[in-house]
Amino acid sequence: MIDIGTPPQVHLFRNLIKQLEKEGHELKITARKHQIITELLDYYQIEYEIVRTGVTRITQKIIDIPITDFKMIQIAKKFSPDIMLSLGSPYLSHVAKLMGKPHVVLEDTELSMEQYFLYSPFSSVIITPIKFNLKLKHKNHIRIKSYKELAYLHPNWYAPTPISDIAQIPPITNDEKYVILRFNQFGASHDLGKKGFTMAEKYSLIKELEKYATVIISSEMKLPADLTKYQVSFPSHRMHDALSQATLLVGDTQTSTTEAACLGTPAIRSNSFVGDGDMSNFKELEDDYKLIYNIADGDSAIEKAVELIQRKDLKSEWHEKRDKMLKEKIDLTSFIKWFITSYPESLNVMKEDSNYQDRFH
Repeated sequence: MIDIGTPPQVHLFRNLIKQLEKEGHELKITARKHQIITELLDYYQIEYEIVRTGVTRITQKIIDIPITDFKMIQIAKKFSPDIMLSLGSPYLSHVAKLMGKPHVVLEDTELSMEQYFLYSPFSSVIITPIKFNLKLKHKNHIRIKSYKELAYLHPNWYAPTPISDIAQIPPITNDEKYVILRFNQFGASHDLGKKGFTMAEKYSLIKELEKYATVIISSEMKLPADLTKYQVSFPSHRMHDALSQATLLVGDTQTSTTEAACLGTPAIRSNSFVGDGDMSNFKELEDDYKLIYNIADGDSAIEKAVELIQRKDLKSEWHEKRDKMLKEKIDLTSFIKWFITSYPESLNVMKEDSNYQDRFH
């Protein structure tokens, strides 16, 4: 049984779901009611059951927990799963505990501590990236050499789409380089008090970059009327294709930055998360692999973007960096498939020899 709460989680689990189904396993997928989540699940022909809506206020989320728990336990009792899997779903962890079933959690955000306290006591295993910088007080904390984005962007699961195919998405053309600007809504619980580019900085970013490339905006926030001409509504399943062929990504988002790194697209990330307390995966991608730039100051981020867009052979340089990173990381989907289908033996194996994961490249 797998619970899905955000669009990236559809990508995180879709290859795993298909592989498990191919091997004859029965699955039950629960999901939050959200337009892009359901669009993606429908596109990938994944059967699902809606169990909750997308409430945003903290008080609403608290009230929603027992309601969703009740719905999910009714589903789980009927389905009777052997094991449960999620990206930090408190709902599924509660259901697993009540039913006496193992719950395997993936986690990569050190700032999601409010979520952690809701799911940790009821979960069997917590799996994080190897450089996750918190020592979780959980007896079964497994560290792996991967990012959640490699569950769907590892070369075993994703092949770059030809530019001729991407050019079918206006305003992208075969002979013009383009930049994607990705702006966040900052609506998640761990986003409280955080911010990204100001509106003035967004205008400046567009003005400077469109001197050198076509500018495309993907925004979770409503844009001013005069900026909507830059906005492109990619089909939700085509965003990674567009990102793979972009010359540069500039944004104040998290997941898209890591996705760009996995695809070999230079990325600049600018928001108030950046700094000493930043999340470990972004520090690693910048410090160890030189694939992204984390720049807190908006004006400095714009300067770096202008510098990069003028650099020759930028993408080939980044592909070399990406290849180095991939040699040191594992295919997350293959690892998780082994881990949950071999559980609990897999847990013992990883505790005895964490390098066992290296066979999943």
